[in-house]
Amino acid sequence: MLEKEFLEPSNLEIFQDGELYRFTSDAILLSKFCIVKSNDVVADFCSGSGVVGFNLYGLNKEKIKSVTFFEMQKPLFDLSVKSIEHNNLSDKFFAVNTEVQKIDAKYNGVFSLIVCNPPYMAKGCGFFEENEAIAVCRTELKLSLSELVLSISKALKFGGRINMVHRADRLSDVIFEFKKHNIEPKRLQLVSGGNKEPYLLLIEGVKGGKSGIKIEKNVIN
Repeated sequence: MLEKEFLEPSNLEIFQDGELYRFTSDAILLSKFCIVKSNDVVADFCSGSGVVGFNLYGLNKEKIKSVTFFEMQKPLFDLSVKSIEHNNLSDKFFAVNTEVQKIDAKYNGVFSLIVCNPPYMAKGCGFFEENEAIAVCRTELKLSLSELVLSISKALKFGGRINMVHRADRLSDVIFEFKKHNIEPKRLQLVSGGNKEPYLLLIEGVKGGKSGIKIEKNVIN
């Protein structure tokens, strides 16, 4: 069932489908964590219906030059295209229906900022989701973390930034893959619920960056 969702911080409306993966507060936290620079050329990997890219743009309209969505599932890709048209953003936003591992080489070294809310669960972790379209968004069934970070590294300019949200208990996996693909972690923020231990991480890495990471104050969500 098609619905319109109002993104309050950015004053944009996007389309959602109750039968497909719907965004959570993770996406909003990621868009707020990003530090956008003037004339940033942005890509949203695993973009789904586009919530991270739309919200990031809405919060930084004067700085962002363009946003490109990369989404493998055609129904989610179609929703993002519909939202682009609905918000009259066809001059700023572009959408590509492709697997992240198969992004065309013409995008190599193009982006100064990439945002990503990827599948959190490693394949074979025991997590089960009956709806296959949702399972692909939550579990690394068709895209591993290593494949994802390799593709991000290819698409980033030297000195470009990746901002990602992931499960807190996979921090070591994320940092390992960043470093493996010439991305240096530069900022880290953990997210917890109330007085509970952190369950989520927000991380920024720089392609070809020098070592040294800033640990920011935890967010309570």
